[in-house]
Amino acid sequence: MNLGSPDSTDVNDLRKYLNEFLMDKRVIDYPYLFRLMLVKGIIVPFRASKSAEAYKRIWTKEGSPLIIFTRELQKSLLQAVSEPVEVAMRYGNPSMAAAYDSLLKRNPDLEEVVLIPLYPHYAMSSYETAVEYAKEIHRRKKYQFQITFIKPFYEEPEYIHTLSESIKPFLQQEYDHILFSYHGVPERHILKGDMTGKHCFKTESCCTVDSPAHKKCYRHQCLKTTSLVAQKLDLTSEKFSYSFQSRLGRSEWLKPYTAMRLKQMPEEGIKRLLVVCPAFVSDCLETLEEIAEAGKESFLHAGGESFTMIPCLNVHPLWIDTIVSYIEGIKKGNLEMVLEY
Repeated sequence: MNLGSPDSTDVNDLRKYLNEFLMDKRVIDYPYLFRLMLVKGIIVPFRASKSAEAYKRIWTKEGSPLIIFTRELQKSLLQAVSEPVEVAMRYGNPSMAAAYDSLLKRNPDLEEVVLIPLYPHYAMSSYETAVEYAKEIHRRKKYQFQITFIKPFYEEPEYIHTLSESIKPFLQQEYDHILFSYHGVPERHILKGDMTGKHCFKTESCCTVDSPAHKKCYRHQCLKTTSLVAQKLDLTSEKFSYSFQSRLGRSEWLKPYTAMRLKQMPEEGIKRLLVVCPAFVSDCLETLEEIAEAGKESFLHAGGESFTMIPCLNVHPLWIDTIVSYIEGIKKGNLEMVLEY
């Protein structure tokens, strides 16, 4: 299960997609009536045409890159496991219900569906909404099979190894710094996920001091991924940093902001930059347009000399192996990777 894309770059399709995406109460978590006025009255009317132009810059003959990479992932998995594999998107097509129905059509006696949200980290606007939506469709259509969810894998050894290996070839070129740019979320989302009510943002070291809050703390999990990959690649502290991209609105989001850092780095002597986006496993608008195009232009305009975006895992052979290992683990009764449901 991945995020999703509009059906085309037509402005009407962007309106439909943005309305579904931004009206999600876990994405814009304001009261319904205020969210309705904000999304349908302000954001979508002004954003749809701009988003359509952005999608046109990355769209291919086959369609949306995110959909294409997810379909290619499906094909690779079909060759590696004996079970049928379907694709679902949180927003847009193919839908969750269509995926469930397709699996049932193949096997009317279906007992269990293993759902893999393609989000390494827990955030209410990504992993949580995907899981809750899958549950909602399951209840609404009264399916009799069980659904099992793979947990966020941000610190799982196989994932860290795979991500590190995908980065390693790019470290052979001359570079000054590698930036781990994660999708941003509002700070209030982090506070809402803090089940202790007294940990997140209370101290400078809240993300490194053990706490039950880390189970749902997106910031902690992003920093953990960064730290583990840096250790795996033997990166010294001055050679890497993290930031957060895709800010929407005027509220406080997780910092530092990627857009700001890209403008500051050349002034700090960072002229040759590598950027990796570990919040995504499939290249999409946020990596191909926001980082590889707009981010690169911003960095070079500020005085940078070279800018390389490292591709997402997409269909990296080790990524296929990693997912297969999770599936095989569940089949063997390893419940460490399973979300309680």
